[in-house]
Amino acid sequence: MKEYFKLAWRNIWRNKRRTMITIASVFFALWLALIMRSIQVGSYSHMADGIVEAFTGSIQIHGDGYWEDRTLDKTFAQETSLMTKIESIENVKSVIPRLESFALASTGEQTKGIMVVGIDPERELELTHPDRKLIEGNYFEGSSDGVLVSSRLADFLGLKLNDTLTLLSSGYHGASAAGIYPVIGIIKMPNPELDRRIVYMTLPYAQELYGAYERLSSLVINVENSNLLDKTKKDISLVLDEEIYEIMDWKEMNPELVQQIQSDAAGGYIMLGMLYLIIGFGVLGTLIMMTTERRKEFGVMIAIGMQKKKLGLILTIEMLMMGAVGIIAGVIGSLPVIAYLVKTPIRFTGESAKMFEIYGFEPIMPAKLELSYFLAQSSVVLVIFILAIIYPVNSVMKLKEIKALRS
Repeated sequence: MKEYFKLAWRNIWRNKRRTMITIASVFFALWLALIMRSIQVGSYSHMADGIVEAFTGSIQIHGDGYWEDRTLDKTFAQETSLMTKIESIENVKSVIPRLESFALASTGEQTKGIMVVGIDPERELELTHPDRKLIEGNYFEGSSDGVLVSSRLADFLGLKLNDTLTLLSSGYHGASAAGIYPVIGIIKMPNPELDRRIVYMTLPYAQELYGAYERLSSLVINVENSNLLDKTKKDISLVLDEEIYEIMDWKEMNPELVQQIQSDAAGGYIMLGMLYLIIGFGVLGTLIMMTTERRKEFGVMIAIGMQKKKLGLILTIEMLMMGAVGIIAGVIGSLPVIAYLVKTPIRFTGESAKMFEIYGFEPIMPAKLELSYFLAQSSVVLVIFILAIIYPVNSVMKLKEIKALRS
């Protein structure tokens, strides 16, 4: 077998131009496919992270029926024992309590409907890290009565540090809710939609504002490994009373985003399919040309005693070697480009950026380096090559020595 590999390797470099054309076709196909896929995977991951890490977390627990109505009347009692049980479950990194509701924010003549989020300042640092998003001011210290305002909302309302923000809303069981709070910090949320409408305050002050003492709208679960999301959700549900609580993962809370990713992925697969179809015919044409040019050579070899099976094996090894060289070159060639795109994402400006912001995403298109799509795309190209080999090898097996010698 070793001799076959030596012979095949020498054969493919007897005609360097033909070999380079074949290898180049495989190289450019895989190079382009890997870069396209890295941007796709990176964009999907960026979208999901923009939702999960910026606000929703991987899993949320609500009072039964809360997600459909989003009313304070469907909040649940704050229980330390429940949080302790959930935190003891495998793959749960942290449990973050929140009280979320809506309010009318007012400063002078400017008003706007906003979302108020009451948080535990220390626990929130384990997921959304509001302290890292500060562009002015300071994070909560102790039992601060101040608020953190998102940057776009602050611009709209004309708010600056140490200004006061008036909040008006309806509280728990229809009670009136009103309060005036100093602005201690301005934060920039990565999600443009959240950046237009979010105000953070400490959990005790949010509960006091809405009259929802010792009550929560949600427990946000941060997980260690997102690949175990379904198992973790199932494990958590076992410690919950189904009549009191509901549990949802980020995909259930953001079905539009999931559908958008699925539809975009389908379009990407169609594009890759068309690319591979074109390359497949190109490779097949090159291999047929190579086989046709060597008909006389094959005829001579068979005439002097070479078995057709062995000749077919050598030809298969030759073609697989060219495919392997093209695949390796494509992977190596794509790595610097993907690494650069991971470090320096494509950033959109102007009208293109506005389109991203309309859908609530930061206007960038990052890449992601993952072994999975390298293996998948390389395997697809290898399968295409193997399928393309069938015709030339079959031609050799059916070769008539006399006709081949006369060609």
